[in-house]
Amino acid sequence: MKYVISGIQQIGIGVPNADDAWAWYRKHFGMDVPMFKEAAEAALMLPYTGGEPRSRYAILAINLHGGGGFEIWQYTSRTPQAASFKAALGDYGIFVAKIKSIDVERTYQDFLAEGVHLISAPRKSPSGELTFFLEDPYGNIFQVVHSENWFNTPKKVNTGGAYGAIIGVANIDEALPIYQDLLGYDQVVYDETASFPDFLRLNEGNIIVRRVLLRHSETRKGAFAPMLGDSEIELVQRLDGKGKNIFKDRFWGDLGFIHLCFDVRNMDAIGTKSAELGYPFTVDSGKSFDMGEAAGRFTYIETKDGTLIEFVETHKIPVAKKLGWYLSLKKRAAEKPLPRWMLNALSLNREKAQ
Repeated sequence: MKYVISGIQQIGIGVPNADDAWAWYRKHFGMDVPMFKEAAEAALMLPYTGGEPRSRYAILAINLHGGGGFEIWQYTSRTPQAASFKAALGDYGIFVAKIKSIDVERTYQDFLAEGVHLISAPRKSPSGELTFFLEDPYGNIFQVVHSENWFNTPKKVNTGGAYGAIIGVANIDEALPIYQDLLGYDQVVYDETASFPDFLRLNEGNIIVRRVLLRHSETRKGAFAPMLGDSEIELVQRLDGKGKNIFKDRFWGDLGFIHLCFDVRNMDAIGTKSAELGYPFTVDSGKSFDMGEAAGRFTYIETKDGTLIEFVETHKIPVAKKLGWYLSLKKRAAEKPLPRWMLNALSLNREKAQ
């Protein structure tokens, strides 16, 4: 049976205080619709939590302009650890989260007026599109990139949700099968080696790297595809061989970008394909996993560079929690999108920025 990837569901972000971080992401990125808020024990992630269950508090928030969500994740049973070094361009793992914007220059000016820590001014990437980088209060770096693909046209806040990531790898050619063959990012927008002006203000951003920008040629399908929309993955390889694993000697859920998650259907078929590529599931909930207000099956694979990629098959979501309206997706056709009115009804759960 063929599997379906509906898009990037969310990027996991480990923070010291989830409620404070969510307030910041609501205000500046418009991530104001919570799909769930849950305090629980992470009992199934033992390969990545030191072999012990760990208590945590998590918020999955989305932006109804479109794009993926943020899973804002906080340890409650231990103090989350930062890396022992400042991550640099080309270090292994998720180095930057991409955020979509309808107008990059306007977004830059808005953030400038709001006092956001801007790392760089808008510059052109190798694709010729304007982009800039910023840092949140917790040291996480975001890249704002232009997109024409929207679920609802941005108005007051002109950004959408997660649009992809910049991922450091040791060898791009060895990494490509995961992103192209498994995840469907089959379109190479550029493949260039140089020192790049748009990277210049990043840590060690002046070094020579190879960078490959990948997009998917096929329109995503599935229940949430209209809202999650298009996305892109950018792989970066240092040529000096000095890359370090960003999460070396740390746990999943510690500070930083902890995983990249895709919304999928037909999980067993994904497991077969990923195993054929040499990446079997390292974590598998095995059945529907209750996350309080939502439920689904989740799995993980780990790349050779230590990047964690999560797959979630959504079984239940809260459409309007105040009205007791929850939607079951288990029997829904894998490729069939949810009606726009139903996805827009998620706005009934919105929590406004303070």
